[in-house]
Amino acid sequence: MSKTIRLRKGLNIPLKGEAEKILTNAGRSSTYAIKPPDFHGLVPRMLLQEGEEVKAGAPLFYNKHDERIIITSPVSGQYAGLVRGDKRRVLEVRLKPDAVDDYLDFGSADPKTLSRNKVKEKLLASGLWATIRQRPYSIIADPDDVPKSIFISAFDSAPLAPDLDFIINGHEALAFQTGLDALNRLTEGKVHLSINEPQTMNKTFTHASGVEIHRFSGPHPAGNVGIQIHHIDPVNSGDIVWYTDIQSVVIIGKLFEKGIYDSTKIIALTGSEVLKPRYWRIKQGASIEELMKNNLTTEDNSSLRFISGNVLTGSKISRKSYIGFYDSQVTVIPEGNKPEFMGWLSPKLNKYSASRTLFSYLTPWKKYRIDTNMHGGNRAFVISGQYEKVLPMDILPVQLIKAIMINDIEMMEKLGIYEVAPEDLALCEFVCTSKTEVQSIIKEGLDRLRKELS
Repeated sequence: MSKTIRLRKGLNIPLKGEAEKILTNAGRSSTYAIKPPDFHGLVPRMLLQEGEEVKAGAPLFYNKHDERIIITSPVSGQYAGLVRGDKRRVLEVRLKPDAVDDYLDFGSADPKTLSRNKVKEKLLASGLWATIRQRPYSIIADPDDVPKSIFISAFDSAPLAPDLDFIINGHEALAFQTGLDALNRLTEGKVHLSINEPQTMNKTFTHASGVEIHRFSGPHPAGNVGIQIHHIDPVNSGDIVWYTDIQSVVIIGKLFEKGIYDSTKIIALTGSEVLKPRYWRIKQGASIEELMKNNLTTEDNSSLRFISGNVLTGSKISRKSYIGFYDSQVTVIPEGNKPEFMGWLSPKLNKYSASRTLFSYLTPWKKYRIDTNMHGGNRAFVISGQYEKVLPMDILPVQLIKAIMINDIEMMEKLGIYEVAPEDLALCEFVCTSKTEVQSIIKEGLDRLRKELS
């Protein structure tokens, strides 16, 4: 049995609105959308004309910087045009679906019998290469690289995160193992699968073959793949490590078993403002609007924050928007747009604090309805020791952030920027007294480094 890695640093935010273990099949969305901003570093170039018919798995657009990396349609139907933002940036590629999906056939095959190049070609052709990302930089993996290892986290410790034991069951278990077999062909090193001690009980994970299983215990961010990489196979200068998620492994497995891109995934609809938080089976890129019908505490959209993902790292979306490509969760919480008398000084027992400023530490079992109010503006960025309490990594986070802010690339490298991604320091941003946008700074630093070294 593998050794358990016990993490003591971190923080579990006690939010209301955890999803019940009820799975519902969502109806067909009237439109679907793939959002190019989900693929950090990718510049889209369209391959279709408006009104053109597409099959599920057919190419929609490719990366300007690497034409081999394409993003394909999650459903069959009609290309319905683009939604653009500032400077004509493409925000959404929309599709009108057919009643029943017609799939492009990529041919089934046993990945164990294929060469690395053949597995890579199939993933590139189907668009599933985008499900594999790399550290450093947290961008889509370069097909020319051979990673020293591949990581998959079989549990999610983020606030109100979906239970992956519940999501992966039945026929998906077989597809998961096939997906692991395919990933094994892509590296000369190991495929690492991290499970939670003692919550992970699903034999699909605990008895997976062809992988090295690691056990983690502790608060969030123990489920972050970046934290797991740091403790198992750290990323140093010149190293490349790839990673993906559980549901992507299943989709990859179905590609090799059936020869099609079946974009079906299960998401958790969560948050204190959802009347019936539960699990939904949807297609990639589905609209969240149907999931919200008669299922919210209020119909006043201005008083709600819709998030694709979790409250720490997710993206703000509208009620009529679409699930993010890498997200398995939608969260709805109150919008913090109302003034509060005396602010944080108000001595209320229904408030949560990560420190002992309030009394929430006396009731650790209690769940809270927390809004988006920051309770203050930007302040002087000082060393307070807060970050180190919630970051289970052997780095100096404050010093790293300051090195990024002054653009000291040599110091950034010495302080471990290759090991981190914005999501790894999300809790630092949450507890920050200075209200510093830590994740944005980390993202800017990684982008700057990638540009300098490319």
